[in-house]
Amino acid sequence: MTLSDQLQIVSANAEAAFIPPPETPKAKTESAGPTLEEAIERNHVLTEKLDALNAVLAKPLGEILAEREKADEAALAWDRFGAMWMLSQRAMRRVALDLAAQLGVSEEEVVARAMTHANAVLNGADEVDLGGTIAPAQLQHIARHRAFLRKQFRTG
Repeated sequence: MTLSDQLQIVSANAEAAFIPPPETPKAKTESAGPTLEEAIERNHVLTEKLDALNAVLAKPLGEILAEREKADEAALAWDRFGAMWMLSQRAMRRVALDLAAQLGVSEEEVVARAMTHANAVLNGADEVDLGGTIAPAQLQHIARHRAFLRKQFRTG
């Protein structure tokens, strides 16, 4: 008996395929790029942005411009209101300090009195309309923002 009698050479086919061991995952390097999950998430975000842009672009140009114009007008109105409010606050502060100086009252006392009155309004104790110069809608507006305003007028 020879060696070739004991050896059997099997031809390669699908039934006798060699299965290599699974590869160990390699460490991600900077140049490797995003993972599949990261690429899918980025694709999802970009798709949402593209859909939003397409929704805007699907509108007639006149409608897009009208919305932009309305937003610009509203922003300008709020900006003007803010300027008017700051001007009136500065003017009233000046009047209050001038009158206080004539009466011999210090600026600290004027500020303390202002804080007392502000807290009275915030706490609902002062619902006086000051001879019609404060509309009920203004008091309601103050009431809606009480929590925020209390932080602004907190003493100590």
